[in-house]
Amino acid sequence: MPINPLYNRARFLKSVRELDGLPPDEGREVVFAGRSNAGKSSALNAITGINGLARVSKTPGRTQLINFFMLDAHRHFVDLPGYGYAKVPAATRRHWEKTLGRFLAERRSLEGMILIMDCRHPLRDFDRQMLAWCEHRGLPVHCLLTKADKLKRGKARQTLMQVERELAELEMPVSVQLFSATRKEGIEQCHAVLDAWLEA
Repeated sequence: MPINPLYNRARFLKSVRELDGLPPDEGREVVFAGRSNAGKSSALNAITGINGLARVSKTPGRTQLINFFMLDAHRHFVDLPGYGYAKVPAATRRHWEKTLGRFLAERRSLEGMILIMDCRHPLRDFDRQMLAWCEHRGLPVHCLLTKADKLKRGKARQTLMQVERELAELEMPVSVQLFSATRKEGIEQCHAVLDAWLEA
């Protein structure tokens, strides 16, 4: 399927560990978050149509930086570190919980979050923490239930409906869909959400 040219132009901009190294807080940004083994990098690559944009590591949790990708001069994707599966030191985990909480609370350019969840293991503690942060901020969230190709179609639909029911209890704009980076399924639906947030 053709990829929206805006997303296909995505290019790596910079990585930061501390918030004082962030790019200027201006324009429109969409942040991507997810557990370390949820397929976030694969989803980013599928959404942009650029296979090597986000590094797909065989060791979950390898990315411990906030990565910025430029779509154009005023619009960016922001890739947050993945946690929950990776065995990272407790001090590192505490640092990132504090840093990510501040980033999501204070970054004014954020228009929405794409929350990546393995469809076989949705709504784990990390996912709920991200949703709570976004609910507090009033930031809309669109959830991708990735690796949908790993489930039979009926089971995948059942999981989707279950997650929809739980998300309906939140007092925030939140939506969810099935997604498969391997089969390139769900990309158009995700693009429609991104288009609205970024006014693409």
